[in-house]
Formats: sequence, structure tokens, C-alpha cells
Amino acid sequence: MRISANLGFLYTDMPLVERVHAAARDGFHAVEFHWPYDTDPALLSAALAETGLPGLALNTRRGDVAVGEFGLAAVPGREAEARAQIAEAVEYAAAAGLGAVHVMAGRAVGPEAERCFVGALAFAAERASRAGVGLLIEPLNTRDVPGYFLTGTAQARRIAEAVGWHGLGIMYDFYHMQIMQGDHLATLAGLGPLVAHYQIAAVPGRGEPDRGEIDFSWLLPQIGGGDICVGAEYRPTIPPGDWLRRFLCERAG
Repeated sequence: MRISANLGFLYTDMPLVERVHAAARDGFHAVEFHWPYDTDPALLSAALAETGLPGLALNTRRGDVAVGEFGLAAVPGREAEARAQIAEAVEYAAAAGLGAVHVMAGRAVGPEAERCFVGALAFAAERASRAGVGLLIEPLNTRDVPGYFLTGTAQARRIAEAVGWHGLGIMYDFYHMQIMQGDHLATLAGLGPLVAHYQIAAVPGRGEPDRGEIDFSWLLPQIGGGDICVGAEYRPTIPPGDWLRRFLCERAG
């Protein structure tokens, strides 16, 4: 099993390029990003090449954070802005050498929001296919992100199938889905190859994934063992390298 450092949460006391090097020194197998747009993609690409770490994904921008926006792709009336954000994210991912773009749905509700989201994803698929970049959608929990449009795996499956592009997958975050659904093994068996990436954190506190409601040391081997890459997207209370070494040591027995 490979563990990816989510650099939106880890090593946040460092500039982004230094975070990549820190993750490599600590033994992470890949990195992923939230919103790296303030960093020149050429610098990020160079850091990935120097460390040999794959860069897995980034998010589209949130919108106006001051008023609580959390993505725009499913927000009716914001189609032009959403498409501009998608185009920017795909271009950045291609320039930096990142594998996928997580298209953030935003806070919205109802059938019109779903039509808006599917339309935005169809636009994203056309851009991403030309750039050689994948796409991700991620259900979030409504405790942390009230009013978010995409909140469950059945909804995510319906939307992915409506878009119908092979490069669009679901990002399954155990933290969010434990709060919203639980029953992970049955859910994942039903989703099958639609799941393109996993993320982990403790529930309910979102700390290191070695405590709380989910026993990841038991659960993760059930879903693919050494064949999967799992994003460590948690709020650290100890140095990330210390947690990683302990986590991998416990798995090795």
C-alpha cells in the first residue's frame, strides 16, 4: 500500500515546494494538493521530478471564501466562472504534472444543481481528455460543509454515469463517508472501478488515522492491500513522518 501526503493539511508551516521535499524525506509515496495556484507549476513540477514523488491531484478553486463558497460547478448561475476555474485547474495540473483535478461541486441543492454539475463535468471531461488529466468528484459530509451539493456515493455514481467519461472517478474519503453513510466495504463493492482514489482521517476528530471510529489497520487491506494509494488527509497532532512510520510499522506486523 502506498500513502500519499495531502499537502493541504500536512507540513503547512512550509512553502509548498518545501512540503513536497519534506514528504519525500519522511517516506510518503506520493503527494496531493488542495489549491496550489500561488506556486508556479514549473516549480512544483521540478520538485516532483527531484523527489520522484507522483503528484496525484488538486482541487478547483473554491470561489469567494469570505462568503462561504466551496466550489462552483453545481451552482446555477455561476456556470461561466465554474468553467473558467475548471480550465485553470486542468491547465495547472498538466503543467505541474499532476494526475487529476477534483471538481468541487459547491453549495447547492436540487435538480437544476445536478444538471449544472453534469454540464460542468462534461466540459471538464473535454478539457481533461485533451490534456491527459483525470477528473475526480468527492462526496463531502454536511457536518463540515453544510449545504454541499454532493454528499453520498449513490449520488456520485449517478452523476459519473450521466457524464459517461472513463477518466472521471469518485474520490472516496472515509472520513466524510463514515459521517454520512458508513458500511464501507459494501459501498465500495457496489462502486467497483468508479472509485479512483481513497482518503483517510480519524473520525470524528479528523486527526491521525490511527484512532476513532474506523480501524484502518483492518479495513484498508480489505479493499486492495498493496495495490492502492491512500491519501493521508488529516489534521496532524504529531510530525507526519512519525505517524507514517508508526502506521507502516504496525501494518508490517
